[in-house]
Amino acid sequence: MIQLTLAASFFVGIHFLIAGTRWRDRLVGKYGERVYRIGFSVLSLLGLFWLIYAYRHAPYIETWGQLAWFKPVAALLMLIAFILAVAGVTTPNPTAVSGESLLSEEEPARGILRITRHPFLWGVGLWAAAHLIANGDAAALVLFGSLLLLTTAGTRSIDAKRQRHFGERWAKFAAVTSNIPFNAIREGRNRLKLGELGGWRIALALALYLGVLHFHRQLFGVSPLF
Repeated sequence: MIQLTLAASFFVGIHFLIAGTRWRDRLVGKYGERVYRIGFSVLSLLGLFWLIYAYRHAPYIETWGQLAWFKPVAALLMLIAFILAVAGVTTPNPTAVSGESLLSEEEPARGILRITRHPFLWGVGLWAAAHLIANGDAAALVLFGSLLLLTTAGTRSIDAKRQRHFGERWAKFAAVTSNIPFNAIREGRNRLKLGELGGWRIALALALYLGVLHFHRQLFGVSPLF
């Protein structure tokens, strides 16, 4: 558990202390955007590999235990998570790396961005929350808890960074979108257009979801449904 805690602290720490903070601005100013992105990507990949390795070798220490009744709920949450993540990755987004130029478009908030400007992070966060609750052990609490914390705080960090760098351009985009899903629609600042989501994105998300559902026992040693 010590190694897993250290790995989680490293992975979360580099995002909290560097990415999205003024330390990032200083590093970019000193070394340039390209060098910073390469360096941070390498650190992130190393941290992620360490986190996965440490989790796979962590001892099983039960907390509340596996909740059989929650598995169907988790399966439904995971379908939503896949749709958010796939749509988030495949939809041009001003919050993504190198997506800043989209802020100059007449209507930058389209598709899944009408629901939330951080669809991928919300998808990962929902995935982490579902697995945290379903697993019920200390290692899962550290792994999925740290990822849930990272994605939740990451949305605010990205917003703050974009606001610092792009000012009025970002403010116009933020005015018609929301971090919390459906909040901008509920407040009348945007409206839902299901046609913009793209049927192929939903189909791809569903295919990936069913594939993971089918091979989950072989890949991870536990059935997600039984």
